Amino acid sequence: MSKLCILVPAPDYWENWSLPKAHYQRLLGPDLAFRPWTEPCDLSGFDLILPLLTWGYQRDVPSWFALIDWLEAEALPLANPAKVLRWNSDKAYLAELSAAGVATVPTLIRESMSDAALASAREILESQRLVVKPPISGGADGTYLIGPSDPLPAEAIGQRMLVQPFLPAISEDGEYSLFYFGGTYSHAISKHPAEGDFRVQEQFGGVERGIDAPDDAKVLAESALAATDQLLDCGPLTYARVDMVRDGERNFRLMELELIEPSLFLHFAKDDGALFAAAVRATQS
Repeated sequence: MSKLCILVPAPDYWENWSLPKAHYQRLLGPDLAFRPWTEPCDLSGFDLILPLLTWGYQRDVPSWFALIDWLEAEALPLANPAKVLRWNSDKAYLAELSAAGVATVPTLIRESMSDAALASAREILESQRLVVKPPISGGADGTYLIGPSDPLPAEAIGQRMLVQPFLPAISEDGEYSLFYFGGTYSHAISKHPAEGDFRVQEQFGGVERGIDAPDDAKVLAESALAATDQLLDCGPLTYARVDMVRDGERNFRLMELELIEPSLFLHFAKDDGALFAAAVRATQS
């Protein structure tokens, strides 16, 4: 019998991960092991290691990259590959995907954020409402919506930050997430922020709904995954979540490509997650 391990949050991490844990135990078996990513100990006895619940890694970036380096140096069986985890950790990958022809949300990266950089971004992006966040981030940590007369938050000053225009469709249509396992489409959801907010995460009052993915959303998702393969020579990934939003012309644009620790929302999958389990089994062979 295969021995599988999922890397999970540090013991003091506050967010509840009991629901995805229950899904993974149901699909991958009761002997599934869980190890904190911050202190995984010896992993050499596992047939496959999945970093699916390494939530909070953005709060200890040096330790996170040290873990990836160690997993790679030890040649431990990993889904997704270490080179994919490293690349996907920093949202500068959006520039690479855009250069490869993928329609992304227009994105600027500022090495040292300032009021002048904010003003310049407003001109370049032709938007008075901007979203500013760290390139290495998760769960909307350090993410701000800045209006035309709002100052730059003190926490962002001098920091390396990513700047994007605020797209109103996030409040109207929501954010779309499409899920692929072993390169095959599984299911989709839309995520909607609470009234008066722009963040779609549950901890901020966001809600999710199962949907049938529009055809143009699938086209964008699959172009993003194909471009990732071309850039990294990684082949079909065990799991991937593709987040997108419509722009002012109602075209989908990639927001994020989640290849490390995405919530997979398997309770919305019509097959109850069978495709995900099959992709995990295929990765071991």
